[in-house]
Amino acid sequence: MQLIEQVKEFGGWLNRYQHESISCHCTMTFSVYLPPQAETEQVPAVYWLSGLTCTDDNMRTKAGAQRYAAELGIALIMPDTSPRGDDVPDVPERYDLGKGAGFYVNATQAPWARHYQMYDYVTVELPALVEAKLPLIAGVKSISGHSMGGHGALICGLREPGAYRSVSAFAPICHPRIAPWGEGCFSAYLGDDRAQWNAYDATELVKSGQPLVPLLIDQGTDDEFLAEQLFPLDLQVAYAERGGSLTLRMQPGYDHSYHFIASFIGEHLAYHAKALRQ
Repeated sequence: MQLIEQVKEFGGWLNRYQHESISCHCTMTFSVYLPPQAETEQVPAVYWLSGLTCTDDNMRTKAGAQRYAAELGIALIMPDTSPRGDDVPDVPERYDLGKGAGFYVNATQAPWARHYQMYDYVTVELPALVEAKLPLIAGVKSISGHSMGGHGALICGLREPGAYRSVSAFAPICHPRIAPWGEGCFSAYLGDDRAQWNAYDATELVKSGQPLVPLLIDQGTDDEFLAEQLFPLDLQVAYAERGGSLTLRMQPGYDHSYHFIASFIGEHLAYHAKALRQ
């Protein structure tokens, strides 16, 4: 784990690292914000999963999250959205498949399967790495994300009961097996058997009886992708049918951008901090 960048912010440190990933068979880059409290004690962590076309850089430069993390005494762990490198398969003419579009699944199909193991990377490899090397409280973590990363946060929370103290999302892809983004990536990474896709679809996981976790979701009403790609009401209905706790806040006038995220990230981090400190 090599430190490649370090900037002081709000009394803490915004660090960027590279390491050789066992899961993804390539050099992976990720960012970490360590609040000032980490100078003297171990702190809990919130993992942030970014969306299509993003890297670890989007969250750390656009959301304004570090100010809140410093006040709350929580670390932010910000991985990349896909494997990277010359040997990693890609479709350069598409923004929604390949590099920048890992979709947080473990691919099973050629040529993707060797590198595109993002589910294992964010749930197993990266937590083990940062908890061993940084002043983090082992196993005390929450997860959030945006768009494709919101989908990632939801499936991680549902598939790993007890692993995360709390789960939230901004404009997540809630039913990817019927969304064009999800269909494109799932068919490439997982194959044509749509039954296999359900393991990485939050709405289908809830329908299948997966243990439920409380969810906080913010969704802008002016999001240009709301009707065609995101389907939050599908997840809300599935949760309601099983008596689960899902807070879906439809935010009037907000779009899909980081302006939307920056407006509510403080509330989400406070939500996670409360759960992490219990």
